[in-house]
Amino acid sequence: MSVVRRVARPLLAAMFIDGGLDQLRHPAAKVGTVGPLIHQYAPKLGLPDDPEMLVRANGATMVGAGTLLATGRLPRLSALTLAVSLVPTTAAAHRFWEVKDDPDKRRAQRLHLMKNLSMLGGLLIAAVDTGGRPGLSWRAHHAAKDASRTAKHARKDARRAAKAARREARLARHQVTDTLPFD
Repeated sequence: MSVVRRVARPLLAAMFIDGGLDQLRHPAAKVGTVGPLIHQYAPKLGLPDDPEMLVRANGATMVGAGTLLATGRLPRLSALTLAVSLVPTTAAAHRFWEVKDDPDKRRAQRLHLMKNLSMLGGLLIAAVDTGGRPGLSWRAHHAAKDASRTAKHARKDARRAAKAARREARLARHQVTDTLPFD
């Protein structure tokens, strides 16, 4: 693993681990913000209509996936998981367009939205980063090509073996007829 990846992954993951721990410890602080959206969309998505539980579940997801990303374990899957969890979190918590009366609060919410979008970009890059190794599609394509080549060679070998067996059988029949005494 390159030095850049060793440094970048924990830096990217730190925000998620910290935010996830905060959601696990203090879910009530987030429920007021996300509660109305959860009540509106949770039943449509087949999720329970319990904002506190969903905030805690999101926090646990962020801590788990953030830790995996920071340690380099399953980095692509953990980055994708964090990206998926970041989208509804951002949509629920940083709706700057709804803040009308306080320009400073509106600017702060817009800044947080941009920060989250930047982190989403970093997560998407991390999700497709193969670390210099070929990706799954490349490996699958080459495995299929290798299997096809192996099957082609096996067919040729089987034809040669069958041809040799027929030749040996013909020779054996001729030898048998040559050695029989004629009465």
